[in-house]
Amino acid sequence: MKGRHSFDHSQYLVTPGKKIRLDNYDPAFTNELGDKKEAKDVLKEDKEALAGAQELLWASEQQAVLIIFQALDAAGKDSTIKHVMSGVNPQGCEVHSFKAPSEEEKKHHFLWRPARVLPGAGRIAIFNRSYYEEVLVVRVHPDFLKGQLLPEKIRGKDLKKIWEARYRSINKWEKLIMEQGICIIKFFLNVSKGEQKKRFLERLDRPEKNYKFSAADVEERSYWNEYRKAYEDMLNATSTRWAPWYIIPADKKWFTRAVVADIIASRINKLKLKIPELSESELAKLKKARKELENVD
Repeated sequence: MKGRHSFDHSQYLVTPGKKIRLDNYDPAFTNELGDKKEAKDVLKEDKEALAGAQELLWASEQQAVLIIFQALDAAGKDSTIKHVMSGVNPQGCEVHSFKAPSEEEKKHHFLWRPARVLPGAGRIAIFNRSYYEEVLVVRVHPDFLKGQLLPEKIRGKDLKKIWEARYRSINKWEKLIMEQGICIIKFFLNVSKGEQKKRFLERLDRPEKNYKFSAADVEERSYWNEYRKAYEDMLNATSTRWAPWYIIPADKKWFTRAVVADIIASRINKLKLKIPELSESELAKLKKARKELENVD
């Protein structure tokens, strides 16, 4: 991607086949940017690049893009989506949030729900949380498996086999949709426990942010170590060549937004999309339309 600044994306990439430990990733890392002002300048550049990339994606109708955001509470998913995607054409972009599955959704395979909202050619879909909740929150709270449709071969098996089966299902499914023309970009926003606490307190202290706070947030925070382990295992099991994960430092929101925007713009540009070339007959029609327009008031 051309521009004044370009990030080294490899340091955020979970290399497929290699095991990572989240303790080795600093949530407060901002080494590539000096301050908030510089980050805003970089974000502005990347939003412009992203707008151009989306226009080409829309015009070419050759591929689609699926962007997934996963994170612990208060990591900044909503604000990252808001700031990074604010420059794109809303007609070609949809955001889907994955909360607890409905009774109808529980009757189907856990990938049935996301399959229904995959982006069509030329479009971008953003998943704010996703089907990965089924190997994250459900792993931390395995009682949520009750009532879900489970394949007979793993029904009644130990939980480890259930998570491993779901990892395999996810990898196969993502490879399938990639082969069908969907570029998959997956972000884990890595927030520290201290920063999460600070943001929770801010939601309590500022009336305009009270609506964001839920008593369940504090309860879920008590499972911090369990969630970190679940995320670590998930990242190691599902970062693939066709759908790799990026671990993004999330303690400084201005840095998070700049890196995410840069990666998305870069990934779309690497698709090497082209504006469709018109046929001879289509060009003739355009020529005729020009003449008609030039001869009328």
